[in-house]
Amino acid sequence: MAYPGGVSALRAVSLTIQPGELLAIVGPSGSGKSTLLNIMGTLDRPTDGQVLINGEDVARLGDRALSALRAQALGFVFQHFHLTNGVSAVDNVATGLLYAGVPRRRRRPLALEALDRVGLAHRSGHRPHELSGGEKQRVAIARALANRPSLVLADEPTGALDTRNGQAVLDLLHRLNQEGTTIALITHDRDIAAALPRRIEIRDGEIVLDDAEVIA
Repeated sequence: MAYPGGVSALRAVSLTIQPGELLAIVGPSGSGKSTLLNIMGTLDRPTDGQVLINGEDVARLGDRALSALRAQALGFVFQHFHLTNGVSAVDNVATGLLYAGVPRRRRRPLALEALDRVGLAHRSGHRPHELSGGEKQRVAIARALANRPSLVLADEPTGALDTRNGQAVLDLLHRLNQEGTTIALITHDRDIAAALPRRIEIRDGEIVLDDAEVIA
C-alpha cells in the first residue's frame, strides 16, 4: 500500500484469517497496523495486491456493492465507541442493521439478541450517558455482532477503558470467539496480543511474526 509522495505503508503483506480464529495484529504507532485494518475492512483500496472476503475480490466491486459487502460481512469495534448520544442502546445497535439492509421489523429483535449476547439486555433502554465506559464498549460490540458478520475488526477496543473494564471486554471477546465469532484485534499492547491464540506482529509495514513462525 503506497501513498502519494512515495510513502509505502505496507509492503508484501500476506495474511489469511480462517473462520473461527481469534488473533491479534500488534505493532507500535506508525507500524502500518491501522493501514492494514483499513484495507481488511475495505475502507481503503490497496494500490496493488488483492483483498478477498468470503472469496470475493473487493477490487472488482463498485462503491455500492462494496458498501453492501462491508455492512453484511464485517463488524467494526473502535476505541471510542462511536455511539449516538440521546439514543438508547438497542437503537444504537439497530441503526447498524439499517446499513446492512436488514428489514425494519427484524432490526429490534436482532439488536436485543446481540445485547443479550454481551450481557446488556437489561440495559437496552439506557442511553450512552447512562452507561459506564465498559458498557458503552459492549454496546459497540453488540452493534458489530448484530448481523452475524464473517469477521469482527476490533481496533484498540480496550484503549479508552480502565484495567478492570478492559479485561472484561477482552474476556467477552474470548467468549464470543468460543461461540464461533471470528475476531481480529488490533493493538499496540503486547500483553494483550500474547494472550490471544494467534499473534501477527507488524513493523515498518511488514509482517515480522505470525504465531511461532519468525519471518524476520
